[in-house]
Amino acid sequence: MLPTFLLISMSILGISTAIGSLANSIIIAVNLIDKLKGKALSPSDQILLMMGISNVLFQFIMIINDFLSFLESDFYFTKEIYILFSAIINFPVFTSFWLTACLSISYYFQIVIFTHPFLVRLKLVIFRFIPHLLMTSVLISLATCIPVVWNTIIYDQEFNLTSNQSMDVSSPALTLEYLIISNLIGCSLPLVLAGVTNGLIIKSLVTHTHKALKNAKGDLSARTEGQVRAARTLSCLLLIYISFYISELLLFTEIFPPSSPGLCVCLVIIYSYSPAQSIVLILGSPKLKQASASIIYCIQGSNKEMDTTPNVTFINLNIKGPMAVPRDEAMKQNREDN
Repeated sequence: MLPTFLLISMSILGISTAIGSLANSIIIAVNLIDKLKGKALSPSDQILLMMGISNVLFQFIMIINDFLSFLESDFYFTKEIYILFSAIINFPVFTSFWLTACLSISYYFQIVIFTHPFLVRLKLVIFRFIPHLLMTSVLISLATCIPVVWNTIIYDQEFNLTSNQSMDVSSPALTLEYLIISNLIGCSLPLVLAGVTNGLIIKSLVTHTHKALKNAKGDLSARTEGQVRAARTLSCLLLIYISFYISELLLFTEIFPPSSPGLCVCLVIIYSYSPAQSIVLILGSPKLKQASASIIYCIQGSNKEMDTTPNVTFINLNIKGPMAVPRDEAMKQNREDN
């Protein structure tokens, strides 16, 4: 029988994978349907589509990675398999971080009003080159993951079996230099970009909200409402981003012992990253929010149709009085008449 820690971890991983796959599939399907209909996707929609694909890829790689590391640890910690999963599981993570930075930049140039000619031209250029930014994000993430191949080392660790016996175990690990550089490029830099742009959006939001409240007696304009929605979405994404980042650092540094509550909390945060991010993206996009509500309504409607059964009501008339005829006499009289 598996330990309780493994059962709980794998159960949480399975639930988060199911929720995340459903939510990210909605993001992918809605944007792909619009694309197939010939509609031009906005820069934000293009980024959301890529984020949905990245999250689905991350969840399926993670579930395979963790199940192997839990149940087939001897096979998983061979050098070749360890290198393979270290590279492919970091790729969608780094891509998601860079796409979050791209989404922040896109929201910033889409919402904030610029008056300087250089910033106006830069805004047009940014929107025109969004596909190139997405490709650059993927290439940067790929270039950050490939060096895993020559930055994996095998170190020997001694385990004491008894007071007089010990066993040497060889285990692969990533070099400290690679961990620092990859975290700076793949995690810290996009985090700084997303944080700065979110701060600028909030600053612009405070200024325009003050003017709207002063001039329109509390009625916010459509642009101000868009700023509020974008700032709320980016703030939630940054909170999820930072929580995931800190949890990954705690796992890499091995601060918590195996099967400890702290380690379990870190795993829950990591497992919840993709579904939490997808839910925030859906709630922050009116189009995705409406599509999700329509899907939920259709599911509820189909369930109601399946549960609907015809109701038959039987009425029992008990006639009393001088005109009442006993049942047996009535049946006998009916046979005689026939």
